[in-house]
Amino acid sequence: QFNAVLFTCIALSTVLFAGAAVMGYIMFGETTESQFTLNMPPNLMSSKIAVWTTVTNPITKYALTMTPLALSLEELLPPNRQTYRNIIMLRSALVLSSLVVALSVPFFGLVMSLVGSLLTMFVAYILPCACFLAILRSKVTWYQIVLCVFIIVVGLCCAGVGTYSSLSKIIQNYQ
Repeated sequence: QFNAVLFTCIALSTVLFAGAAVMGYIMFGETTESQFTLNMPPNLMSSKIAVWTTVTNPITKYALTMTPLALSLEELLPPNRQTYRNIIMLRSALVLSSLVVALSVPFFGLVMSLVGSLLTMFVAYILPCACFLAILRSKVTWYQIVLCVFIIVVGLCCAGVGTYSSLSKIIQNYQ
């Protein structure tokens, strides 16, 4: 049943994201901003909730993303140096180094959108389907093959469009 759940989740996510994109374009047309919260009226409570949810999301994701890196770096410390104070200093240095990189790299947001457009599609759509087909090569049905290939093609198209969009914005800002 895992396969059915996986395909259902990916298909549902694709339909929901595509539906949100189409509805946003229908509502706002060519004036659609890159961040959906910029399209919302600023005086509504629902807009404020959406903005605060959008702000809270990366903050919580940062901690979840950096924890494995911090734990790996802590393992490099000698056992007698793995004190609470040293761990706090190490994690603080990790946060400060992230801040320095974010502030010093020109167009950091555009670079992150480029990385995101490439990696998100590969990690979320292309690699799971490709690994599924590679691992269960002899056991997959024709329906699963068609669905996986369709998801891979859609993922590649979306990655291509996102990469093109990000690269064109980076080039436009450098000119």
